[in-house]
Amino acid sequence: MGRNGSSALVANEKSCAEQLARFFPQARAVRVPVQVTSPRGGATNLREATIVEFSSTQHAIFLSTLPLEFGDQVRLEARPQGYQAEATVDAVQYHEGRKAVAVRFLQGTCDWMMKRP
Repeated sequence: MGRNGSSALVANEKSCAEQLARFFPQARAVRVPVQVTSPRGGATNLREATIVEFSSTQHAIFLSTLPLEFGDQVRLEARPQGYQAEATVDAVQYHEGRKAVAVRFLQGTCDWMMKRP
């Protein structure tokens, strides 16, 4: 911690996912480990493990390194429970080299996403 107050700026700075969550007022903070799968033509699928940081029964917000864009379809699978949900990308937020993704569940409400592990 320095005397110039720079540590206060870091403490008050919102994470990339938190900044995106502002646009989804129903979303609340959660920590749900998931596997994200993004189908790419043919038999190719891109996958990554991440944590859903904010969620509602309609949306989930997580950090991702996958090349996801608005309208892309993804599958979220809770780890280790195995619950699955299909979703489409509704929004992407870039901040300081990180990317947060908001997805909308295609089957309607996704109650398991709101349960804390």
